Amino acid sequence: MRIATWNVNSLKAREGRVEEWLALRTPDVLLMQETKLSDEAAPVLPFRMAGYELAHHGEGRWNGVAIASRVGIADVSFGFEGRGPDAEGARFVAATCGGIRLISVYAPNGRALETPFYAAKLDWFDRLIEWIARSARPDDALILGGDLNVAPGDADVYDPLVYIGTTHTSAPERHAFGELIAWGLVDLYRLHHPEPGRFTWWDYRAGNFHKGLGMRIDHLLGTQSIAERCVGAEIDRDARKGKLPSDHAPMWIDLA
Repeated sequence: MRIATWNVNSLKAREGRVEEWLALRTPDVLLMQETKLSDEAAPVLPFRMAGYELAHHGEGRWNGVAIASRVGIADVSFGFEGRGPDAEGARFVAATCGGIRLISVYAPNGRALETPFYAAKLDWFDRLIEWIARSARPDDALILGGDLNVAPGDADVYDPLVYIGTTHTSAPERHAFGELIAWGLVDLYRLHHPEPGRFTWWDYRAGNFHKGLGMRIDHLLGTQSIAERCVGAEIDRDARKGKLPSDHAPMWIDLA
């Protein structure tokens, strides 16, 4: 079973690329972020024609998360309260697919330290951890995936010195990521790739992708029972190439 996550940075702009990628890599489930669509505009029919059911949680021009599954979708929950967008927007959707509880999240960026946006980011992580603790158990089959906007270690950025005093690598953000691990989640990608220099995001500007100046801020975290089934993990760097790419690359894991 293959589970993937991808911040598509506008599903409307990149629907064709996503459909091509689904045909090429054949994930059973794809978690998406930054769809930037309303629910009414979500491409339910094209995904269905490709063999996937689509659960979409959007608000229009900003944010937006989705789960595309060819192994069924049940018990869909939109937002921390299970209904509409939260105060920070449409950043959370959960569903059960193929016997696994899957959560697709798009964490706030935070913009800059010591700003209201940064405080809201940390508050969002508190709410995420609270939701997981309230709604799941560490012995469940559960995967949390998406753009968490946190590089949890120095190996997850091209140069730690560049990120001193910035978001994504600050101690409180890394602590929030660590709280997810402490609850009972495992960094599934790191099970297979402990080496540095493996990134999922590169700034569009200044040729950063071609220079290798990136960060690993997209993640797939799973409970221990999922970790025991995880036989492989990859970042599809090729999907960041070509015409009109997202600034993120998709990541996937394979489960026995």
